[in-house]
Amino acid sequence: MPFVKGQSGNPKGGPREPRKATKNAREAIARLVDDNAERMQGWLDEIARDQGAQAAWKCLMDVVEYHIPKLQRTEHAGDPNAPVEHRHVVIEHVSSPRTVS
Repeated sequence: MPFVKGQSGNPKGGPREPRKATKNAREAIARLVDDNAERMQGWLDEIARDQGAQAAWKCLMDVVEYHIPKLQRTEHAGDPNAPVEHRHVVIEHVSSPRTVS
């Protein structure tokens, strides 16, 4: 079947969950951050002392980016004169699944 511009080659869409490798990498980074919080503070203090606060902040944000999911940008594509419906969504922390022996 030929490719049709503007139409997905996968009509069912992509997977809704992160791929297993991505999920495993995020979990590993989360464990690294959780298990080394005190050491990371020391590293950030050292970076701040040697390179400045901005460098330490950038380093922290680079790590956090993989530990906390980014929020997606939203865009209002409707009638600019119509009222906008606002929804308040609360996301609670979900701990990682535990294996039972």
